[in-house]
Amino acid sequence: MMVREDMRDKAPVVPKVIIACDFPDREKTLSFLKVFDKMNGILPYVKIGMELYYAEGPDIVREIKSKGFRIFLDLKLHDIPNTVGSAMKVLSRLSVDMTNVHAAGGSDMMKAAREALPDSTLIAVTQLTSTSEERMQRELLIERPLEETVLKYAENAKNSGLDGVVCSPLESPLIHGALGEGFLTVTPGVRFSGGEKGDQARITTPERARELGSDYIVVGRPITKAEDPLEAYLKCVREFSPS
Repeated sequence: MMVREDMRDKAPVVPKVIIACDFPDREKTLSFLKVFDKMNGILPYVKIGMELYYAEGPDIVREIKSKGFRIFLDLKLHDIPNTVGSAMKVLSRLSVDMTNVHAAGGSDMMKAAREALPDSTLIAVTQLTSTSEERMQRELLIERPLEETVLKYAENAKNSGLDGVVCSPLESPLIHGALGEGFLTVTPGVRFSGGEKGDQARITTPERARELGSDYIVVGRPITKAEDPLEAYLKCVREFSPS
């Protein structure tokens, strides 16, 4: 695999591009992560979601963390406050860098999660980027406009002591405008220009996400399914965090 030196040199000191490692098992995940052995400097931030965590359990988190990767544990906890608080206490032992709950669980649930996880970045999912306004209103019976709903969920998250939210890049300006630049927006739904949309409804490019004010972007298939994943990652970094 050939990597252009000019692209490698553009990797940021603090990674803001999070790679979604949506793989079914340990073997495929570690095989993918080996491509980053060629990087000089800090390793990428990676997301471990439900598929991999349910397949391999907490050991895969510990193993990837031990290799130097920062970890966003994306389990979207959503249950009664006591259950979420108890689960978050267990997850706190993994020392992940970021994790999340679903804002639809309400303020008491988010406060319980915050109390159980005082030392890591904790964010809340607002509405999935696969959800359109029409689907939200038709299937979930949420009659308010999508942006209004997302902002309300974000306000609840901030008032509950959370550090930010997961939202579409398109909603980052709204959230930062209302809740401040320090309240994080972590944004999936990012595709390269001309790339396949897949199952996402509210998407944009890395460059546009930067312009809209996303603090972090989460990118999966455009990197993990690329012919050259390292090149794709560095391209994403260059577009989202140009020097």
